[in-house]
Amino acid sequence: MKSISTKELQTLLEEGKKVNIIDVRETSEVATGKIPGAVNMPLGLLEFKMNELDKKEQYYVNCQAGGRSSSACKFLDNQGYNVTNVEGGMMAWEGDIE
Repeated sequence: MKSISTKELQTLLEEGKKVNIIDVRETSEVATGKIPGAVNMPLGLLEFKMNELDKKEQYYVNCQAGGRSSSACKFLDNQGYNVTNVEGGMMAWEGDIE
């Protein structure tokens, strides 16, 4: 499984790169703050919402600490999606939040 540190992801955002971020935390967790531009798809709903994703795009998957995003990446990778796990999740994120 591919992975990226929060610092590397933050650098991509700061450089203005097109970055697709999926936040697999619960809606109530995301309400406390998320990485700017991240789309919330709770892990429990991912199977039903993955058809909203484009298999040609690169996605960075984020959660609170890295466990749920790792599970989501394994699942999506098996379905043919191009995904990268964000190591450490929001607990390691030092950038802006919205």
